[in-house]
Amino acid sequence: MSKEKALFEDEFDADFDDVFAEDQGMDALDAPANDAFDSFMSSDDLLASPEQKQVVTDQPIFTMPDVNGGDAPLPAISIKVFYEREETRMMMDVCARDRRMGRATLEAIPGGIPAAIAYMQENPTPNLLMIESSANAQQILGEIDSLAEHCDENVQVMVVGVVNDIKLYRQLVARGVSEYLVPPFEPIQIIRSISSLFVDPDRPFVGKQISVIGAKGGVGSSTIAHNLAWALAENTLVNTTLVDLDLSFGTTALDFNQETPQTIADALLAPERADDAVIERLLAKATDRLSLFTAPASINQIMDIPDEAFTTVIESVRRNVPYMVLDLPHTWSRWVQRTLVASDEVIIVCQPDLASLRNGKNFIDQLKGQRPNDNPPRLVINMSGVPKRPEIPIKDFAAAIGVEPEIILPFEPELFGTAANNGQMISETDAASRSSMAIDHLATVLTGRVVAKPAKSFLNKLLGK
Repeated sequence: MSKEKALFEDEFDADFDDVFAEDQGMDALDAPANDAFDSFMSSDDLLASPEQKQVVTDQPIFTMPDVNGGDAPLPAISIKVFYEREETRMMMDVCARDRRMGRATLEAIPGGIPAAIAYMQENPTPNLLMIESSANAQQILGEIDSLAEHCDENVQVMVVGVVNDIKLYRQLVARGVSEYLVPPFEPIQIIRSISSLFVDPDRPFVGKQISVIGAKGGVGSSTIAHNLAWALAENTLVNTTLVDLDLSFGTTALDFNQETPQTIADALLAPERADDAVIERLLAKATDRLSLFTAPASINQIMDIPDEAFTTVIESVRRNVPYMVLDLPHTWSRWVQRTLVASDEVIIVCQPDLASLRNGKNFIDQLKGQRPNDNPPRLVINMSGVPKRPEIPIKDFAAAIGVEPEIILPFEPELFGTAANNGQMISETDAASRSSMAIDHLATVLTGRVVAKPAKSFLNKLLGK
């Protein structure tokens, strides 16, 4: 949603009025919905059966009609709901518990549009904003314009109002609002409205694919990939899946202190079965926002996996999460090349030495040619400043390779060693370290979101910390 979309054209297709009127009923176009909403929220008709009426609960019971398939689960999107009425919060609680919403993260916050504006001034933009307002049309439009100043352009916005006003609907759509809903409605209608924005069969949801690869062995590309995935999930607050594609030697399970009975090999060996449900079952949860697809890390079996299997599994994961980080092995094969070319972002990890310079330049030159309409690969220089090791000066390295480094990580063996031994990421070990802040910066560049900083405690404020 952007302010540029706030231009409204008076001329609309006349057929639109007829269709809208047929759906809503001409007599209801300008009728306030408060009474209808109150009736809906308190009606005994909400209780689907006499047995349900005997249920003792402090929350209303909403009917969830049986649906014979056809409802795809929502991807792992973040949803913020800014409500005015307690009934709306209860409705969203029912929606959040629905099976179709299992991957999504929903948070309901009181205060309506003013609360949404205040929240967006200090926090990253979610995938979906759902805002409720009982204000008049002019006030709603003014508040929507103010909200647009603090939102990313690609955010989806749903407005819950109180009046079936065709003119207001048109003006909201012209401002980039995706949906305008008026009660009464049921939870399944809300879920399907959200689903229509993110699970379009003609334009299926596809998350952002970020591939990380080392210019040579031992440069720490896996460490960068793992810490980047953590920063995306926990510091920029986007749902992320980390995929370890180094089948024989991958360290994701070790680095996150996870024991996973299933690995990505289970999906790669039977790609035809790797649907959304299977992928969900094979993933391990590191945090609420970060999922892991670990590698078997075994040399007991030499797996001859077709290139197409990698493509199938990667696409399956990508359909279900906003951000996917691929930890690629240092090898060159057809599937690795295809994966890099298909990525939204490519990160090349180098050390400031001659081998990294040669190999990194080869990577960058080839990928620039094969991805002419995408961002060039991003350069990360790792372990800079190793004592007594001759290094190419960073300025000369960047000039020769043809890309300015996105971040430069200093040599901090104690920090990285402690984190690895504890099964932690470096921001868990020392969030204020130079390397942690550099990884956070990279996450910000990739998402456009400001890293969330923990609020200071009252004692720290008094102490000036």
